[in-house]
Amino acid sequence: MREVLRSYAATGRTVIVSSHLLSEIEQTCSHVVVMAKGRKIAQGTVEEIVGVGGAVLVGVAEADTDRAIAVLEGLPGVTAARTDDGLVADLDGHGRAAALQALVAAGIAVDQFTPRRRLEDAFLALVGES
Repeated sequence: MREVLRSYAATGRTVIVSSHLLSEIEQTCSHVVVMAKGRKIAQGTVEEIVGVGGAVLVGVAEADTDRAIAVLEGLPGVTAARTDDGLVADLDGHGRAAALQALVAAGIAVDQFTPRRRLEDAFLALVGES
């Protein structure tokens, strides 16, 4: 179904999806409107709602981890560290695309680059529920 929705959108059509499955929305949609109790709480791109910066989980080869940390920490305000989950970087307001571009420009192969905060986390924060 994701591919059908994306193919419609690729032709210039607007596709509206209403769902409580926020992980699916995050993977499929480019823009979201967050509603709670019949009222619009927020709207924007998924990245705007989730947060431009924040923490990301970065998948690189073990041999490249130290170099990836150095590249990421070369960006103003960014911190990066090894964790049990892997390499985690706090982007401190930097866009994810800029951080990813810095890694690729340094010749580091990146096989995972996912936000640690998901759309569901953002939704719960916006509507004040936990």
